[in-house]
Amino acid sequence: MPPGPARAGEVPLAAQTLVRTEAARTAVVAADIVITGDIQAQAQTNVSFRTNGKVAARLVEVGDHVAADQVLARLDPQEQRANLDNARAALTSAEALLTQARLGFRRQEALLASGYTTRPAYDNAEQQLRTTQAAVESAKAALGTAQEQFSYTELRAGVAGIVLSRSLETGQVVQAGQSVLVIAQDGPRDAVFNVYEALLATPPDSKTVAVTLQSDPAVVATGTVREISPSVDPASGTVRVKVGLESTPPAMGLGAVVIGHGKFRPREAVVLPWSALYRWKREPAVWVRDPKTGTVAPRTIVVDRYGSDRIALESGVAPGEEVVTAGIQFLRPGQTVTVANGDTGAAR
Repeated sequence: MPPGPARAGEVPLAAQTLVRTEAARTAVVAADIVITGDIQAQAQTNVSFRTNGKVAARLVEVGDHVAADQVLARLDPQEQRANLDNARAALTSAEALLTQARLGFRRQEALLASGYTTRPAYDNAEQQLRTTQAAVESAKAALGTAQEQFSYTELRAGVAGIVLSRSLETGQVVQAGQSVLVIAQDGPRDAVFNVYEALLATPPDSKTVAVTLQSDPAVVATGTVREISPSVDPASGTVRVKVGLESTPPAMGLGAVVIGHGKFRPREAVVLPWSALYRWKREPAVWVRDPKTGTVAPRTIVVDRYGSDRIALESGVAPGEEVVTAGIQFLRPGQTVTVANGDTGAAR
C-alpha cells in the first residue's frame, strides 16, 4: 500500500535518513595486555684477558655452550714463557747459592766450636746464609708470578654459559681488561619486553605474567616483573621490562620470541560498538542523537581502549545518551534522522 501524502510541516519518510542507534551504557572493562619480547639470561659476563698479547687461537663461536674452566682462546705466550724461564733460572741460581752458604755456615760453626775461627767469621757466614735464604724465597715468589702470568695467556670464562657475542680474531692484539666475549650464564632466564611508558601509568592488575612461545603457544611459562628500566629508550621511546621466569621450558632458548599476557585492573567505562566510531576534525568522534528534536550532532571522544568488537571511552559520551551505530556515513550536523528498529524494520 503506497504511503499517504505528508502532512504540512512534516518531512516525507522517504526523504529522511534511516539510522540505527544504541543507548550508551557502562560496563566493566578488564582488557588483556599482550606484548612481545624475547628470552634473555638474567646474568651476563664480559670475558677479557688479564694480560696484553696477540691472539694465537680462538676456540669458540657465538652460540657455543662453554664450561667454566674451558679454554676459550689463547694468546701468543712467547713473552710470558721467556719470563717463566728466567724466573726458573733465577730460582735455581738462588738455591745453589743457598746450598753453598749453608755449607759455609756449618763449616764455620764446627771451626768455632774447635776454636779454629773467629766470631766475626762465623757471624758473616750466618748472615750470608740468611741472605741467600731470603733470595730463594724471593725467587720462588717471582716464579709463582711468572707462572700466573703464563696462565693468563689462556682465556677462561669462570662461569658456564652460552657465547652471545665475540670481538676477537686470530692475530688481533688485545689489552688486559678489554672485553672480547660476552657469556650468558646458565641459570634463571628473563622474558624481556619493550613497552610504551603509558602502559606503566596503569599497570596490569595481575601479579604474574603468562609467557607463551610465539612459535608454539603450547609452551607456557609464568613469571613476575623483576626489573623496570628507570629511563625511556630515546631511540624507540619504550621502557624495558624484565619478567623473571619461575622455570624455563627447554624450548624457550636464548633469543626465542615470546608473548606476554596480563590483565588490566577492572574498571567501569562507557562501551560502544566499533561501527559507531567516526572521524570529525581529525579526532575520534561519534554521532549523538537528540531524542527530543530527532537531530544528530558529531561529538569528539577520548578512546580509553580498543577491543575486538567494541571500544571503551574515557570521556565524551555519558551513559544513556543515544549514539548512532549504523548509517553514520550519510549524516551531517543538525540533520533530522529516523531510527529504524533492527528487529522489525519499522521506523520511529
